[in-house]
Amino acid sequence: MSDFVRDLRLWFAPRRIREEGETPDYRFSLANERTFLAWVRTALALVGGGFAVDQFLPDLRWGARVGLALALLAAGALCALRAVNHWVRCERAMRRGEDLPVSRFPALLSLAVGAVAATMVLAVLLRRHG
Repeated sequence: MSDFVRDLRLWFAPRRIREEGETPDYRFSLANERTFLAWVRTALALVGGGFAVDQFLPDLRWGARVGLALALLAAGALCALRAVNHWVRCERAMRRGEDLPVSRFPALLSLAVGAVAATMVLAVLLRRHG
């Protein structure tokens, strides 16, 4: 079974994580949980931003407005899913005494948000001068 499928199953059965390795210092588990909550807050902000773009920028052309809104909503959904996946992977690694997993997701998320922000800046500037 692939690690992703195993991790996905652990999303809904976190008690099974206890079957692996040794219990880490609770401070590390709580830090992992705080990181999870930070990712979820980020996801909620992205979803809120997507709805805000759709509702509060009616002067943008329909395609641009919907494209930006969908990009933010998709980033929010991916961020929420990544949050729980990262939590499980880190908890398993701590229990096994392994290095914490690395990911390209933060860089990809930052690039996506930066691209949406740059597009919005251009849209606002073009609207002001157009």
